[in-house]
Amino acid sequence: MILDVAGSNPVGRPNRPSTMVDLTPRDEAALLTCAEMAAADSAAIAAGTPGSALMEAAGSAVAAAVVERYPRRPVLVLCGPGNNGGDGFVAARRLQVAAWPVRLALLGEIGRLKGDAAWAAGRWQGKTEPASPDLLAERPLVIDALFGAGLARPIDGEAARLIERMNQLACPVVAVDVPSGLHGDTGEVMGCAPKAEVTVTFFRAKPGHYSLDGLRLCGELKIADIGIPESVLKTIHPSAWRNEPSLWPLRRPGRADHKYARGHLTILGGAIATGAARLAALAGRRSGAGLVTIASPGEAMLVYQEAEPGNLVVAADDGEAFARLTADERRNAFLIGPGCGVSARTRDAVLAALATRRSLLLDADAITVFAGRPGELFAAIAGPVLLTPHEGEFRRLFPDLAAAPGKLERARRAARLSGATVLLKGPDTVIAAPDGRAVINVHAPASLATAGAGDVLAGIAGGLMAQGLSPLAAGAAAAWLHGESAYRFEKPGMIAEDLIAGLPEAFATAMN
Repeated sequence: MILDVAGSNPVGRPNRPSTMVDLTPRDEAALLTCAEMAAADSAAIAAGTPGSALMEAAGSAVAAAVVERYPRRPVLVLCGPGNNGGDGFVAARRLQVAAWPVRLALLGEIGRLKGDAAWAAGRWQGKTEPASPDLLAERPLVIDALFGAGLARPIDGEAARLIERMNQLACPVVAVDVPSGLHGDTGEVMGCAPKAEVTVTFFRAKPGHYSLDGLRLCGELKIADIGIPESVLKTIHPSAWRNEPSLWPLRRPGRADHKYARGHLTILGGAIATGAARLAALAGRRSGAGLVTIASPGEAMLVYQEAEPGNLVVAADDGEAFARLTADERRNAFLIGPGCGVSARTRDAVLAALATRRSLLLDADAITVFAGRPGELFAAIAGPVLLTPHEGEFRRLFPDLAAAPGKLERARRAARLSGATVLLKGPDTVIAAPDGRAVINVHAPASLATAGAGDVLAGIAGGLMAQGLSPLAAGAAAAWLHGESAYRFEKPGMIAEDLIAGLPEAFATAMN
């Protein structure tokens, strides 16, 4: 019997995950674009729920959020000319019935309101005043029902003056659907937008709620049930989700497991920034990979060998040497980038790993090394690949996508162009697959902005890919687990090494 030199696994015995585990979409985590939300409204109306009933439920949910959060106080409801304004009319009426002191101001003429908005305005029994910044002088609680999520152009004129005054006075704001000016699809601010303490949206959240500007402007996000049947999601087919553990089933160890059954992750180490590969290797092992090998240049072998005893270390001075390592099919996943240097060695190792069509994660230097020649990389991508750039690295590899509308769209276009899944890092990390499916992760505290945190993230994702997760599932799971580990530290002074120590508890939380 031939034995593997690194252990007792017989060559020929099943030695890696046999099937790839992909994302498991969940309706409760779906994010809807403005068009998809309009389709949900239309489907509910077609099924017999009047539009006025949906508006009544929406406005009532806004009023309930106000009553729940604030003591009774003067309220100014700012209504716009569309259905968002109609929701505001309902909220004003509900608060007035509850004996709250309410003023309502309309941007535009009441006679020009149409459809359900006109119906809601007709039921309002109070005075309707012209919208003016002067109404904000006493800093009332503001219900922002000016504009909904699908603005076609930037806010200007009187509406802009209202919003600017709200922000100048730091008025407490409850936003209807979105803070006016925040685009529901792109998450970009269309000219200006108020900073809300609470945002009440309906049926499902939108991608824009979880953008960087959305996180800054929305405050507490409440998602209200307004009577739209859950079944309408089957006809809409959402393609974006808020990241949560239900989306990615993690591999649980089995009694018959051996180390190769849990996957073998091989990491290209560098000669100088050796800590990066070491962090990634530890994170890969903590994430469940059965073996992790660091392929080291000869001059750094001793550094890696004297470090963590559970890391395997082999020599790989150049791309050709790394290519020889790939001949062992038990090496079912590769991670290239952390600290390995922007060099011909890195580029050649990437191309060698791509040629295997096995799971590959490219981070940091492995992305930058293809700046100016991205087509060479994209043409070689044929297997499961995850790219994990930060914004600067993204611009180097995808310079023509810098102007795309919103982070979600930029990541999706990059995935389609490259043929790889793209994990675009940030407080609003987006993980997008070439087929358009995407996950937005906001489970990430500010403490993650520390040296080495990206190497840990890459190691987690690489370890999960070694266990058979698809790039999309591995990227989503790694982003959430990375954040969960940081949240669990719960005190100042966290460094990247602390993230690795917290991974067991993070995994336990995700698996429960």
